[in-house]
Formats: sequence, C-alpha cells, structure tokens
Amino acid sequence: MNQSTPPLWRQLQAVAGVLQSIRSGVSGTAALNAVAPELRPGVQSLIFHVLRSLGRAQALRQLLAQRTPPPPADALLCTALALAWQESEAPYEVFTLVNQAVEAAKRGSATQQQASFINACLRRFLRERETLVAATETNPVARWNHPKWWIDRLQKDWPDRWQQILTANNRHAPMSLRVNTRRTSVPAYLQTLSAAGLGAAVDGDWGVALEQPLPVPEVPGFADGLVSVQDGAAQIAAPLLLSGLVAAGPLRVLDACAAPGGKTAHLLETADCDVMALEIDPERAQRIHQTLQRLGLQAAVVVADAAVPSSWWNGQPFNAILLDAPCSASGIVRRHPDVRWLRRETDIAQLVAIQARLLKLLWPLLLPGGRLLYCTCSVFKAEGQDQVQTFLARNTDAILLSSPGHLMPSIGATAGSVPDNRDGDHDGFYYALLEKRPA
Repeated sequence: MNQSTPPLWRQLQAVAGVLQSIRSGVSGTAALNAVAPELRPGVQSLIFHVLRSLGRAQALRQLLAQRTPPPPADALLCTALALAWQESEAPYEVFTLVNQAVEAAKRGSATQQQASFINACLRRFLRERETLVAATETNPVARWNHPKWWIDRLQKDWPDRWQQILTANNRHAPMSLRVNTRRTSVPAYLQTLSAAGLGAAVDGDWGVALEQPLPVPEVPGFADGLVSVQDGAAQIAAPLLLSGLVAAGPLRVLDACAAPGGKTAHLLETADCDVMALEIDPERAQRIHQTLQRLGLQAAVVVADAAVPSSWWNGQPFNAILLDAPCSASGIVRRHPDVRWLRRETDIAQLVAIQARLLKLLWPLLLPGGRLLYCTCSVFKAEGQDQVQTFLARNTDAILLSSPGHLMPSIGATAGSVPDNRDGDHDGFYYALLEKRPA
C-alpha cells in the first residue's frame, strides 16, 4: 500500500461514521464534509458503494444478528456487508474487507465492545455467503436497495416502468457539462476536450457528457466559465421557459428557490433578461454569487422566502417565473444515493403542500401572457402531474403548454424504451410549462 494512502480500516471507520450520520438525518454531503480531508476521496467512493447496496446489507445483517446492535456497530457491520456481498463488484478482496472491518471495530472507541460480535458475524458471512445472499433475494429492499415505501410508491405510479427506474437509480451517473454559449459553442468545446485528450459526446442541445468523470477543478475551461456541471435533464429548464417568449423590454424573470445557481446562470446564458434569484438560505445564496461570478453573469440575488412575496416583491409583475420547487429528489438518487435512505414516506405530503403553496403565491406575480415553469427533480406523480392537474383545476386562467412532463432516469441507449423520455443518460425530472391567459 502506498505510504500516503490511509489504511483501509481507517477508511472503513470513516465510512461507517458517514453512514451513521445519514441514518440520523444528516445529508451525505454534510457528513462527507466532516470527514478528515486525507480520508475524504476514498471514503466518498466507498460510501456511495455502500448506499447503493445498503438494502442488501441490512437484510444480510438481519439474518446474521437477531437483535440490532448499537448504531456504531451496526453501521460498521452494514458497511462491510454492503462492500463484500457481491464479490465481482467488491472494491477490495472480500477477505481483506472483513479483516479490515474487524480491525476497525477493535480500534474504534464506539465499537470495541462489539468487535467480537462483528468478527463472528462477518466470519459466518464468509462461510455461508451464497446461502445467506440467496435467502435475501425475495426481500424487495435487498433486491432493489430502496426503502419499501419508495418501491411501493413507484409500483403504484409507474406499474410498467418501476423496475427500469430502480435499475437506473443504482447505476453511476455520467458527468454532464452545460456549455456556456455566451463564451463558446458545443462543437468548439468538444474540440477543447479532444485537445486535452478527453473523450466526450454531445448531450442534448447545450451539453456534453464526459466519457470519464474528472474532479470539477480539472474540467477544461471550468474555472474560466466555459462550462458548468449540470445534468442533461436539468438543462431543459431555461430554454423551455424562455424560448419564443417576447416582451417590450428586457424580460423580467424570477428564479425562485435558485441555489446553487445552475438554472439562474442558464437563464442568463439563454437570453438577455433581468433575473431575480431568490434563496432563503444565506450560505446557499452565496453559492449563486460564486456561480455567476465564475461565468461572468449578473443577476439580482435576494435572500428571502419565496413563499412570502411581501418581503421581497416590489409589485412589478414578471414575464417568466422558474419554480424549481423543493421536492423529494427522487429523480437524482444516481448522483445522491443517500437521498433514498434520508427521505421518509411522510415527507412527500409535506413537500406536496409546500409546492402547492408556492404555486399559489407566485402565480399572481406573473403578467398575463407570461409563463411559469414548474419543475421538480422527482419521479413521484404527487410532486409532478398530480400537483399540476390540481393547480389547473383551481386556476382557470392557467394553460398547460407543451412540455416534457415526467422524465424517468435512464441508462444511455435504453432510454428510448420509455416513451416520454428524451434520448440520453439523465436524471429523473418533471416539467410543466404554464401560461397565464390574457385578461
């Protein structure tokens, strides 16, 4: 092992710590940020692997131990099982993983007392692995590595597609880049990548997908504002809202819930417009400033609650509103595999209520003939088509224009098998473009 590489037992300790934090309600991003910098790259790779196999690991742990061990021991045991259950996909040799997990237990103050128990469970797993794995095959949480309520909801919403969605969710997402057409073009940027020895393919009308992911600072032209990291499905929003929309002067556009600023920037790259970007969280609002500065763009960034227009609106209506509403994030679990284990079934009704409130409060701020684009990175109908149908029933001055509707997470060339999916390898989203009837 390289002298500068932290020992595997230390990495496993840190991975188990991140898993325990996620189980307690901390986002994966925040939990990883708390990891020591020298451990973070390896830990991130391992925790993503664990989260994509956590359902299987939990089912195996239930067979190995009738009683749930204390949280630190359970997190370490599930970490080892998630990494080792499928030998062909294991990041290290299985016996090494087991040995190092036991070493991690012995050296951890919160797991020392359970080290013998963890050792016994993992040694039994090595002896009986095939039988134990086979015994979990009928468990849907083990089979699909999603909570049972999530699987049930997808089966209800998409009876012919739920298996495709879950399969896509457990794959790695590509690294997609949106080209800043104010500064370059997709063909020109492809040439830039080629000159750097990097393979890429066109991804939609505004983006490219790298053949191999890179650390963001190493992406050619990123620091100079030539490109932004953004999934292909998210790149639809700005052009869909603004295409063909005309006004006597510059378009007045509201980007509600705008952080981290990717869609705000794309609005400004797409058309000459005055954009107000709202964000309730001051720290997240700072990320919008950073994004715009890197890209050489300007918008009015306002720290305020979009649901309280009286605190930020000057009474001048908007030509266009982008409502990228708070949602379950059920469409982006390829990139954020912690989401499926963070969300609770009761969250959905609460989020639907927030979305409905934002639609109700922002709609009056739109000029007659103006457009509002409602979008969520969700594949649940309650946050998509059901939400919009309810809104249309209550607002007779709203017209649903041609828009994508639900986009399912897809896997490259198989995308065409889902009728309403655009080609490509992208996340799950919902889009509804609404127009206000002239008075």
